[in-house]
Amino acid sequence: MNEIKTIHETEEDIIEAFSFFDTWEEKYEYIIDLGKKLEPLNDKYKITDNIIKGCQSTVWLNADFFDGKVFFKADSDAVIVKGLVSMLISVLSGHTPDEILDAKLDFIREIGMMNHLAQTRSNGLLAMIKQMKNYALAFKSVKETEKTI
Repeated sequence: MNEIKTIHETEEDIIEAFSFFDTWEEKYEYIIDLGKKLEPLNDKYKITDNIIKGCQSTVWLNADFFDGKVFFKADSDAVIVKGLVSMLISVLSGHTPDEILDAKLDFIREIGMMNHLAQTRSNGLLAMIKQMKNYALAFKSVKETEKTI
């Protein structure tokens, strides 16, 4: 049985993977490969309500909540962005709303991502993180409301 890694452990794995590459060209190729490995998002989730506002590319993000954990699926029409959202999903998906809300996502800074993305992509990355945390907050409040009913 696969043990779910903590958010921090997954971030450490990403930092380690990026340490193997010498140039940002190689790192971008790795990000693109991650995007190619992302499970395709069912077309039924590619709806306007699931589009992340603030991204220059189109990014669809869907979240489900079961067994007290949030599970994300996403897709994008841009290969780099698809790789970025793939990394976020690998870090945050399968965790509780509180774990997601508390996640600092230091791996982004550690691998130098914000320094190497165009401003519009940086804004898009922040918009993806914000939306994922918004989903976690919404699921947390639903869970808390259910306790009081």
